[in-house]
Amino acid sequence: MKIISGKYKGRNIEGHNIVGTRPTMDRVKESLFAIIQNYLLDSLVLDLFSGSGNLAIEALSQGAKEAYAIDNNLTSIKTIERNIVNINVKNCQIIKSDFRAAIATLAERKVKFDIIFLDPPYNTNYIEESIKYIEKYQTLKNDGIIVCESDKKDRIIFSANFEILKEKKYGDKWVVILKKIC
Repeated sequence: MKIISGKYKGRNIEGHNIVGTRPTMDRVKESLFAIIQNYLLDSLVLDLFSGSGNLAIEALSQGAKEAYAIDNNLTSIKTIERNIVNINVKNCQIIKSDFRAAIATLAERKVKFDIIFLDPPYNTNYIEESIKYIEKYQTLKNDGIIVCESDKKDRIIFSANFEILKEKKYGDKWVVILKKIC
């Protein structure tokens, strides 16, 4: 995997082989970031099921101000740490935590995000559950977006407080971008 654009363009990212993860492949990432480009500049980003840190680092490369990379897998955390060091990223906070606890902790710190990436393990209800926690703890800014990735579109379940900004199928993966309705 590589950073596709921005100040870290062309730099390699480790982690395509972490057991239990599915990195967002470069062609999907390129299309996804083209869609969300207008939201990136000076944004605060949450990569909630971060894996290798791929999406958080790409967002920082393309103009995000700061990113939080969250994962509860120790191998993923160590991989994110190596990627951050190898690429010399300074504005990425790494937190080893369950997504529920991470959202609650960030809310206690009064952190609100412009962009939240949700690419949890398939065959779970983690997208729906994450969105419920994001709403409960109000961790998404009013003009923020949530980028969801799943193997099945019907797993991307959200409340009436969101609308679909864009949806696209890439092979066996669905990407749905949600915007908060204010």
